[in-house]
Amino acid sequence: MKLTQGFRMAFKSVLSNKLRTVLSMLGILIGVATVIALVAMGEGSSKRVEAQVASLGTNMLSVTITGRGTDTTLSKEEAMAFADLPNVAGVSPVVSSTASVKFEKTSTSVTVEGITPEYEFVNDFSVQTGRYIAPVDEMNAQKVALIGVTTADDLFGSDDPLGKIVLIDGMRFTIVGLLESKGSSLTGSNDEKILIPLAAAQRLFKTVGVRTIYMKVTDMDLMDRVMALLEVQLTEKFRGATNSYRIFNQADAMKTLNSVNDTMSTMLVGVAAISLVVGGIGIMNIMLVSVTERTREIGIRKSLGAKRRDILFQFLVEAVTISALGGILGILLGYAASIVIGKVMATETSVSTDMVLASFVFSALVGIVFGIFPANKAAGLKPVDALRHD
Repeated sequence: MKLTQGFRMAFKSVLSNKLRTVLSMLGILIGVATVIALVAMGEGSSKRVEAQVASLGTNMLSVTITGRGTDTTLSKEEAMAFADLPNVAGVSPVVSSTASVKFEKTSTSVTVEGITPEYEFVNDFSVQTGRYIAPVDEMNAQKVALIGVTTADDLFGSDDPLGKIVLIDGMRFTIVGLLESKGSSLTGSNDEKILIPLAAAQRLFKTVGVRTIYMKVTDMDLMDRVMALLEVQLTEKFRGATNSYRIFNQADAMKTLNSVNDTMSTMLVGVAAISLVVGGIGIMNIMLVSVTERTREIGIRKSLGAKRRDILFQFLVEAVTISALGGILGILLGYAASIVIGKVMATETSVSTDMVLASFVFSALVGIVFGIFPANKAAGLKPVDALRHD
């Protein structure tokens, strides 16, 4: 039997029992659609987290001082001295607290950070209008401020915030710059904050020294080396008390988050794959019924010269066709479901081409694996026994 003839006969048999075909492919369809939708959600979540971490800078180190005894902070000079370490591009000490910000009759509670001019380079956070905090502002503890876009909208609406005077915990500050929009990150919203000179923040919050230092490394591959040098200095400062500080590596955070997302995606695919196996069992069941119903047909074909491989090929193609059609429809349904889920849940989804191809190939393999037994049973029927079948 020619290959094309085998395909024609298989497709004709599949199309002659449309309802049975639809019901048998339902398990494969649901399984593939579930895989596509779940993985799309996982991929979208992974990309969103990666973007948030990347917005903080993958070559960024952050140091948090918890202290030992009476030494609970670093001085600004001690923090800035880290810039002398090899492969450190910049250092930005920060003092932060939540404060009440008021303009006329409107007030809101936001994060207020005391910064130095280096903050712009180290944290990659510039202004879209106005000017940045200058060295003279820090030197003289000037009461000037940079405002995030969300906070500016809360306080001033559509009005230009530049030159406006706000009260931060009752202290007057003049807005000199509107920060660019940075969205949210793992540390919260970057648009709901106000930045003021570090010296002014220390006076406002009545604090001495700094507890948080951000450091930009020249190359991400040198992060571990810089961390080792940093730990040596901090251990010496706090006399061997390694619990007096914490060093957070953005690159390690990215690797950890990617590992977690990959594990979750694998689990989701594993759960969804169970329905594909169930669908394969359904196909095998339907094909066994088909073999029983078509026993006389098989006997006639064998008596007319059809070989064992011809019968085997025909029934195997039927099984693969059912599972492949289910896979294609499942891909379309899964893609549509991922779009709907994204809109309903207001979350990002991403359908990867590799997952679509893998789902289709897997669905076809299910047809082959679960179609071999019924196809082999059909091919093994003896013509005499088949023709006697009633």
